[in-house]
Amino acid sequence: MVQIVSMHVLFVCTGNICRSPTAEGVFRHYATAHGLKITAASCGTHGYHIGSAPDPRSIHHARLRGYDISALRASKLTRKHFGKGHLLLAMDRGHLSTLNRLAPQGHGAELRLFLDTVNELKGRDVPDPYYEGPQAFDHALDLIERGVEALIAELLRKKH
Repeated sequence: MVQIVSMHVLFVCTGNICRSPTAEGVFRHYATAHGLKITAASCGTHGYHIGSAPDPRSIHHARLRGYDISALRASKLTRKHFGKGHLLLAMDRGHLSTLNRLAPQGHGAELRLFLDTVNELKGRDVPDPYYEGPQAFDHALDLIERGVEALIAELLRKKH
């Protein structure tokens, strides 16, 4: 049974090629598995990689765990992302600060740190693996899976 939640979830990082597309892919996978019909996307606070696929290392590590993010393409945060019913999840505190600074007055979106849904990880960032090795991509994916699982559980509770 498909459960419709009238919400749009947006995952936000810097360039939209590592953390946020991974979170989008993992979220879509879990939402589908739980029968949730929720739109999801990801974007970057900067337009460095607009139109590019996720970093090949992100694609590789996601694929190893059964997520296919290869078709996603980088985009940049715009004012339209702040619509009513939107949940914007910042992958780190710097992104959250940017979201708060760029949010138009009376926007109606909920802005929060991605890992704040996981009790023991509140206030923590998903570290950027871009300049690191394979372990950093695995660690980021571990945190993203935990965050998505908690977010899905929260959304399922709100439906009942």
